[in-house]
Amino acid sequence: MTQSPDSQPRGDQPPQQPVPGNPYAQPDGGYERPDSASPGAGYGYPGQPSASGSSPYAVLPPYPGGYSGTGQPSPPPSPPGAGRGPFRDRRAVLVSALAAGLLLLGGGVYVWAGKGGDGHEKPGAKSTASGPSSSPSVDKGDGKGPGGGNDAYDFNADMKPGEARVWVRENDTRLTKEGALQYGPWRAGDVVAKAMYKEITGYAVADGTQKWSTSFETPVCGAARLLSGTGKAIVATQENNTKAAHCTYLQQIDLATGQVGWKVTVPQESSYDTTNQFTLAVSGDTVVVHHGAYASGFSVTDGSKRFGSWKTEGCSPYDIGGGPKLISVGLCSSDDINKTQSLVEELDPATGKSKWNYKYQQGWSVTAVLSSDPLVVAASNTDKKTWNLTAFAPDGKVRWQVEPNFKTMGGCDGHDGQGLDGCTAAAADTGTLYLGTEGSGGAISSYPETNEVVAIDLGNGKEKWRTKDPKGRAMRPQAVEGGKLVAYVQPGRVQDAAAMATFAPTGGAPQVVLQSPEAAIGGERAFFLNPHMLWSGGRFFMLNGRVQSPSDKGKDHALLSFGK
Repeated sequence: MTQSPDSQPRGDQPPQQPVPGNPYAQPDGGYERPDSASPGAGYGYPGQPSASGSSPYAVLPPYPGGYSGTGQPSPPPSPPGAGRGPFRDRRAVLVSALAAGLLLLGGGVYVWAGKGGDGHEKPGAKSTASGPSSSPSVDKGDGKGPGGGNDAYDFNADMKPGEARVWVRENDTRLTKEGALQYGPWRAGDVVAKAMYKEITGYAVADGTQKWSTSFETPVCGAARLLSGTGKAIVATQENNTKAAHCTYLQQIDLATGQVGWKVTVPQESSYDTTNQFTLAVSGDTVVVHHGAYASGFSVTDGSKRFGSWKTEGCSPYDIGGGPKLISVGLCSSDDINKTQSLVEELDPATGKSKWNYKYQQGWSVTAVLSSDPLVVAASNTDKKTWNLTAFAPDGKVRWQVEPNFKTMGGCDGHDGQGLDGCTAAAADTGTLYLGTEGSGGAISSYPETNEVVAIDLGNGKEKWRTKDPKGRAMRPQAVEGGKLVAYVQPGRVQDAAAMATFAPTGGAPQVVLQSPEAAIGGERAFFLNPHMLWSGGRFFMLNGRVQSPSDKGKDHALLSFGK
């Protein structure tokens, strides 16, 4: 969902498809503890299948690696400050798994939590929010700090006048060998926060110093991408710490203090209503929870249930998107089980009632919401190997529908299975939609070396302009400010660190408004695996979609920021 730079940020949601069978099963049927000296030391979600059925985590070597003449991935260089990429130490294992066509899944050692012997719930979370705490591994941004990297690497070394200071947080939490998904980032005032495993942590926006950390008894299994209007985050947690635990609870957290508010159980809509992940979407004072083939709405203020699941035109809820408009996608029954059919509708957040609906032809799947006003959604058709954009009027009538002659990056055309709110390379105002193209030249899916930005007229769906500058640098549209597009410019191969740039409404060459130091290139490249991005209040935040447990070989970069 496209947002203004000061609106609520996005977090992470896993793909919508349920995992067939036991998603925690290992080939050898066993479990691995992250540290033999630390029973129950961590819990990490296993890699889940993408929309195409392949694991999104069995990836190629980290950017900017390539291929050798033998057809095997060649190891990329390791720039200073790169840390340990999410799969740097297991590259040989992953390459072998790819060659064998295997999906390696696993579990961990868990300790029972959840309900006590009397059947009553234990407290849902305990807050350790005690104000700012010391953070020796964070670069304070003066060019002299430790930088938060391995071996006290300074990401701000030799800063040039006018460059933006960078800070990086690493993952210090012990996890199982699968690691864990990260949710966020969210910004509320001077706090930016992320959730992962059994904790949510707030950091100072300016320098990354930890301000508070709140622990949950059980792992996080979903989170809304947007905050409420009062700065509250809504997360889902599991019923207990066992390997087959279901996603069960909703919890509210105040990002200003880290204090936990209400906690409620999401009731089952039927005996078949069980899942290990929730998709959450906030619109107004309502949070909607998608679970399996069902969905239900709750009050953000007090957690009370507002409405239960629904069916529209025989279509069951399949995905949900929040923001100014509450958008639901339904999966419809069909005579041909091999042909999908999708329905998109706008819901009243207070009642869950459908305001209007539009059913696509068979074979089309609605995959992403790219603009709120006017509403523009993307849909894909795997049989035709194409995708389209559809703009809707406030009453649900189709204003225009086009099939672009390009593919996008960052899940914006739906082929990455990131969910309705998962696009990370789109921005829009009332007149123009901006998309980052798929690009070319990169060794990592969704992380090209170069691409184009395409401007689309929201009045008729026609292309206004496109640009390839800066050459050798891929760009991801993030927001529109004062009529100008703001885009994240990925780091180059050698000397060009990441930057934020603006484009005039008529196109042309980008103008860099924030430039990070050259010393930060290695750290910025480490965020290649489905990074989650946020531009807010003149600062850019980037969160790794998944992190691994710290080891003697290093720690994964978890969160990076630069700006004013």
